[in-house]
Amino acid sequence: MNRILASLSSNSPALAATLLRVALGIVFLAHAGAKYFIFTLDGTARFFVAHGFPGWMATPVFLAELFGGLALLAGFKVRWVALALFPVMVGALQSHLAMGWMFTNAGGGWEYVAFLLATLLTQALLGSGAYAVDNLRVRAQGPVAQTSAS
Repeated sequence: MNRILASLSSNSPALAATLLRVALGIVFLAHAGAKYFIFTLDGTARFFVAHGFPGWMATPVFLAELFGGLALLAGFKVRWVALALFPVMVGALQSHLAMGWMFTNAGGGWEYVAFLLATLLTQALLGSGAYAVDNLRVRAQGPVAQTSAS
């Protein structure tokens, strides 16, 4: 038992970064999927226009969420991807601010969006964690001990 706890404790920062990265990847893929399969890109464009954004932004936002989610899952350029998704979520925050705090409010509040913003910043600070493509690239470059590559 002590050996397991020691192993977890020595690997916990990398594993925590990995868990956060995978969870964020899944969330962004789900958001992209909802825009494409449930609301459709046309419906998403109309939603954007209704909230003061240009309708043409629906496709770039969809692509950012899709490829950003895939990159997070793979652990590819995680710090940059997390920072690139941040403005997408700032836009989402703007459309949810008027709905109040709780996401269960009519139209959805802003608590969930604020949480995603915080987790994106946390991921950018933590890096890729374990089991990431970024780590394969670091190992291929030489014996640099770095578990949280870009």
